Amino acid sequence: MNMPAAVGGWSAVNVAGEPQGPGRLIVNADDWGQSFETTERIFDCVRRGTVSSASAMVFMEDSERAAAKALENGVDAGLHLNLTTPFSAPGCPARLVERQHELAAYLRRHRLAQVIFHPGLRNSFKYVVAAQLDEFSRIYRTAPARIDGHHHMHLCANVLLGNLLPPRTIVRRNPSFLRREKSLINRSYRRTVDQFLARRHRVVDFFFTLAPVEPLARVQRIFSLSRDFVVEVETHPVEPEEYLFLTREEVTQIGTLQIARKFDLS
Repeated sequence: MNMPAAVGGWSAVNVAGEPQGPGRLIVNADDWGQSFETTERIFDCVRRGTVSSASAMVFMEDSERAAAKALENGVDAGLHLNLTTPFSAPGCPARLVERQHELAAYLRRHRLAQVIFHPGLRNSFKYVVAAQLDEFSRIYRTAPARIDGHHHMHLCANVLLGNLLPPRTIVRRNPSFLRREKSLINRSYRRTVDQFLARRHRVVDFFFTLAPVEPLARVQRIFSLSRDFVVEVETHPVEPEEYLFLTREEVTQIGTLQIARKFDLS
């Protein structure tokens, strides 16, 4: 049965128009490997069962240690593609640092840079994305099955229109919003991007950020969608407010829904 364009007031239901199957709640922590503190905060939440999976940065100061920790402890990790924050790993190739700096300068220049395809940067985008895919495969001993982006820049025009992400990978969609939260033009653009994604990749039904955690009714409403839909919630445990929320004993009881143990769409 086809579903409406919104459920409970939320826009951007699964672009296929139907739930993908049994609902599940996936709490994913971003920036694994960016720094020692970030990795350890995320790992604490994984151990507590309040975080399902992590999105790992490569070429950062804690990337290699974080990869070893993930492999040793069975942390479900995908690639957190980074086009905007300078690489901080010692010995990072100078050419890669230079090309990423070039992309960051462009993407941060103005708000529309993300939606405009820049033909002059085609090769730089291809090189920087490919380098991160290769590095993830090296330190995690497997290609990433799941990809999202730092500052959501994996959704920029040069990445999507350049087909730089491997087909059939799980790719993070645009955030879901209440209809009144964004303009019609904004929602229409996001929906177009999500439909483009769904033709080549696998996507969840809904995607939200955990913050703000207050009012709690907002979080409860998001979590409740996972009874029927696959819901991804992005979190950053390095942020004190989010870490405090995720380490509260009652967080697993919100909406009486169980948080998934890994990022799984099957």
